[in-house]
Amino acid sequence: MAIRKPVVAGQFYPGSAAQCRQEAEHYLAARPIEVDLPEQIVAGIVPHAGWIFSADLAGMVFSAIRKSDNEVDTFVLFGAAHRYYGTGPAVYDSGAWETPLGQVAIDEELAGRIVDDTIAVAAPDAHRGEHSIEVQIPLLQVLWPQARIVPVIVPGTCDAAQLGGQIGKIIIAGKDKSVVCIASTDLTHYGPRYGFAPVGTGPKGIAWAREVNDMGFIKPALVMDARETQAAGLKEFSACGPGAVAAAVGAARQLGKTEGILLAHTTSSEVMQERFGEASSESVGYAAIVY
Repeated sequence: MAIRKPVVAGQFYPGSAAQCRQEAEHYLAARPIEVDLPEQIVAGIVPHAGWIFSADLAGMVFSAIRKSDNEVDTFVLFGAAHRYYGTGPAVYDSGAWETPLGQVAIDEELAGRIVDDTIAVAAPDAHRGEHSIEVQIPLLQVLWPQARIVPVIVPGTCDAAQLGGQIGKIIIAGKDKSVVCIASTDLTHYGPRYGFAPVGTGPKGIAWAREVNDMGFIKPALVMDARETQAAGLKEFSACGPGAVAAAVGAARQLGKTEGILLAHTTSSEVMQERFGEASSESVGYAAIVY
């Protein structure tokens, strides 16, 4: 059986089992959910930076899903394409993924149906160096130790809305299991380090990145316009995983959802100031959304 080994354990999140579990449990409970949740959550959007920066927002999404549906059988995890340069969505279709907390099995039956009935292809090697999905796995393991996964890298230039709709139809047809779709993306990468500072550096630029550029991506995601969300991410450089989000939005719409709920929105600059008392000339946005 093919086992995908962790590539960012010890960097983005703890490499030891004990510390990984301890921190995962902390981040899953770190932020209270202060909005009304739907009875059933079918999809979510989570960030994927190092845990110290964004795992509390990812934890909000997973905790909200736990409140909605305690027994999730499978998570379809749409990841960003940081190191994959293919044009089609890439499915890790067999075997398991390993983290410090153990192995998580691939839902091979669902993965096979996605490969057969959507625009996605089986391409496990595409996932070799991608972190956007990996950093979510230990959080899922804590809440749903028996759940399986189907990791899918979604390039920003593919027809992600079509992919999401196709997967939504597959989920509807498979009434024997509970499936939730998760999209992993960070938002605007702003500042000299990222080569993107259209309104200048400093507090004014960082505020623009959060309040204008991030929101230009979040707003269409909340009204579930998958194609506009993807287009905004690509045109305005407001997300590193616009295809992943468009796929999740497309799936959620197919599953009957009509709006998203924003649980939280923050930036790495805010985290640096709040946790370390340090100002930053760069900033990356993070959002937690459920459908």
